[in-house]
Amino acid sequence: MRMIAFSDGRFVVEGQTLRCALGKGGVIEAAAKREGDGASPLGVWPVRRVLYRPDKGPPPETVLPCAAIAPDDGWCDAPDDPAYNRPVPLPYPASAERLWRDDGLYDRLVVLAHNDDPPVPWLGSAIFLHCARPDYGPTQGCVALARPDLDRVLARLGPHSALEIRRA
Repeated sequence: MRMIAFSDGRFVVEGQTLRCALGKGGVIEAAAKREGDGASPLGVWPVRRVLYRPDKGPPPETVLPCAAIAPDDGWCDAPDDPAYNRPVPLPYPASAERLWRDDGLYDRLVVLAHNDDPPVPWLGSAIFLHCARPDYGPTQGCVALARPDLDRVLARLGPHSALEIRRA
């Protein structure tokens, strides 16, 4: 299944249009994506796996590989570190984003195949499909849906699903 997140905040999946949030830096060609620019990378990104907070409900319904996160889970965003764009335990000696967040944005998240095989320093890390803020405020480069919408999408995803980020 292919999902499309358009730069104007539309998310289209199986003929249904949902609202989404994208990066505060807009959308950018994947080759021009840089760590910390806040932009969502244009392209087609296969889904890798789903992560979720077990204290915020049961695992989501999905056939994708799914794992619970813990309070000490992080994601390395230090371009010069060997674990760049990989999960790491916290505390971590290099810069790493905490996955266990108080704001609910990562209560459910889908790891996308952006810059991961192998990661290239500075081309961006932690590009996820995750829960949106109530006001659909912009992300740091990810795509975000309301949690009920994300749960419905997760139930439809298969092992060959991908998210396309496209200009409107």
